[in-house]
Amino acid sequence: MKSTAMPSPTLPQHTPIAATFRGGHPENIHYGSFAVVNTQGELLASAGDITSPMFTRSSLKPFQAMPLIAKAADALSLSDEDLALLCASHSGEAMHTERAAALLAQIGASERDLACGCHTPYFYAATGQTPPPGGSYTRLQHNCSGKHTGMLLLAHALGQPLGGYLGVDHPVQAEIAQSVSHFCGVPVEQLVRGIDGCSAPNYAMPLTALALGFAKLTLTEPDPVYGSAPNRVARAMSRHPELVSGRGRNDLALMTAGRGDWVSKVGADGVQAIASFSRGVAIAAKCSDGSLAPLMVAMVDALDQLGWTDAESRAALATLLPPPMKNAAGIEVGEMRSVLRLSTTAAN
Repeated sequence: MKSTAMPSPTLPQHTPIAATFRGGHPENIHYGSFAVVNTQGELLASAGDITSPMFTRSSLKPFQAMPLIAKAADALSLSDEDLALLCASHSGEAMHTERAAALLAQIGASERDLACGCHTPYFYAATGQTPPPGGSYTRLQHNCSGKHTGMLLLAHALGQPLGGYLGVDHPVQAEIAQSVSHFCGVPVEQLVRGIDGCSAPNYAMPLTALALGFAKLTLTEPDPVYGSAPNRVARAMSRHPELVSGRGRNDLALMTAGRGDWVSKVGADGVQAIASFSRGVAIAAKCSDGSLAPLMVAMVDALDQLGWTDAESRAALATLLPPPMKNAAGIEVGEMRSVLRLSTTAAN
């Protein structure tokens, strides 16, 4: 009988990046990959698999917002705070929802035009609060409502219908695909497409490509296609991390630790990108099992290995590190530690 089974995909060849230790002995190991790239696309350091396509998830948001910023930011009088929200995976706090609603109102749209769906706002988990039983939430509280608001604003700016803005053939998504391709250096036809948790198209690419895109956000000279939009959006994110993220969230902690020199964006299921304006260098990372805690443990270590940190930033980054493991009796029994080993290139 002829087999109808799907061919097995080639899995990424990740490397250990973090592990839990009990009694000083490794117990659970988390795998992942890191790529460190400059604005010229030169690989400076790496670990694991940096060539297999990996979904970028919400780390892609600056490039999804780019066409709107380049084409209509001035016409819409978008502030830095507005630009930060367009790139947010926010916590659904009032500062996020009220700004998104005001932006939608500018084009005569409202929450009902958002196609992102609803979920429990992130601020509950981030601040240790318990959601009320039977709580009812709005689309504005979805962590991607800022991104979807930006897509609706772009549709309006292009003179296109708001309905169906998530369709891969809609002009909004065509503009976004071109932006992703332009900054990350992957031809549109080679982008691996999937559907994100918020129902928008999302793209997989090598970590080197995602890092290149973030490195280009640090350039001060105008981009030949998007003008001042790249650096403008990155600076807006760095200046207003609370709008990109929220209380108790990792992007807020990272950009606060960077003191204006870092722009960062997390992606669901263990993705993180971060760039340094002063260095013109970016890091893109993926934790293979999608866990955020080991990814942050390894990322903090990566920043230290690369020489990006000092005493002040290390103290701020300590909030991203999990506390010691305790058993039911409250006895400390272990800890999670980074086991990341970045390999630098010969040229570096």
